[in-house]
Amino acid sequence: MQDWTVVTQPSSWELLLEFWRFEDMNALWVLMGSILLGISASVIGGFAFLRKRSLVGDALAHAALPGVMVAFLLFETRDPVVMFFGALTSSFLGFFIIDWLPKNTKIKPDAALAITLSFFFALGLMLLSYIQGLQVENKSGLDKILFGQSAAMTQQDITLLTYVTLFVLISVLLFFQKLRLIAFNTNYARSLGIPVKFYELLLALLIVMSVVVGLQLVGVVLMAAVLLTPVAAARFWSDQLSRILMIAGTLGALSAVISTQISYLAPAMPTGPWMVVSLASLFFLSMLFAPNKGLLKRYLEQKRLRRKVSEENVLRTLYKLCEQTGFKHAYFNLADIQALRVIPIDTLKITLHNLGNKGSVVESAKGYRLTESGLEQATQLTRRHRLWESYLNEQVDLTPDQVHAQAERIEHILSEEQELQLEAELSNLSSDPHGKPIPESQGESTK
Repeated sequence: MQDWTVVTQPSSWELLLEFWRFEDMNALWVLMGSILLGISASVIGGFAFLRKRSLVGDALAHAALPGVMVAFLLFETRDPVVMFFGALTSSFLGFFIIDWLPKNTKIKPDAALAITLSFFFALGLMLLSYIQGLQVENKSGLDKILFGQSAAMTQQDITLLTYVTLFVLISVLLFFQKLRLIAFNTNYARSLGIPVKFYELLLALLIVMSVVVGLQLVGVVLMAAVLLTPVAAARFWSDQLSRILMIAGTLGALSAVISTQISYLAPAMPTGPWMVVSLASLFFLSMLFAPNKGLLKRYLEQKRLRRKVSEENVLRTLYKLCEQTGFKHAYFNLADIQALRVIPIDTLKITLHNLGNKGSVVESAKGYRLTESGLEQATQLTRRHRLWESYLNEQVDLTPDQVHAQAERIEHILSEEQELQLEAELSNLSSDPHGKPIPESQGESTK
């Protein structure tokens, strides 16, 4: 009787545990290489991003292709070091052309970049086709450089990646201040006597090295995304360059971990493209939810500001109504408020309800009235409004009709210190350009 053995495929959870136990040495090499590339490319790509030369990395990646092919033709080997220096030479030549054309011809930088990228990429494809027709060993797999093939990484590739990453990070750490100054203000750096040409060459070398060393993992086509997407995402998290670079490096490493795991769980999924997809996902998450400049935070801030402006406008309108009645009639209805300020009835009701919750307004059958705290706040807003109107009228020579709209905007953001400065500039003026009295400050009224 014949025995049948049922082979069951390991579950995703078992594969994940297997991955993190590092039982597969090839998976470990891919993980290490991806993390090293994610960190080095993200950090140095930040300087290209800040110098508004974002697509230079893409052009350099395409320019590396013919260098790899020429190196193979000369030495007939796919040794990582040989490939690296071949690609490095070709990329540097491409960088020189991109830099030289705009300075010495009438060709614009974007056109120079497009010309260089397309020429070198076409040349590389021609050489690749030529090599495929030759009867030589080790030629298989050269076409994988277009999109990367992380599974083919060896210990030599990891060693080279490690050296390049250390060189890039140490260089950025040692020359950070100079590179930062050149990235933001080249002319100022030159006026300080800093050898700008040297640091620009160093920066170019670091970018080229990061691009070239990542071709095995990500490929020519997708390398620019690894350079630029992390720093673009990091810009939503901070305004300080050192933090931006650290966040970018962290996002690059995180995308490497995510993509390597996906590739391990689904072997048909390549690591390089998934690394770019992971970076794009992290970018959109940062764009939406980053605490510094995320769209959600900006939306909430704008919503709070609109609510604040609406509430302060209603408070000042109630003050004007009180002022018209000599502060004798305290209650006003919705029609009274709308007579002085055009505001939709629904918005007005919501605003009055919010002011009631804050204890600034009281609602009764007679209508709405300011509480003591609401009157203090309305008095202060009116004071700032009329001080600013007076300042614009006296110092900027705007007519009384022109100053009101300007004061409507600025009254909501004037600080106490600025209010005191306005008061000093106006020499204790008592009325605004419309003849309305400028209320005393709360500090003055209690003296």
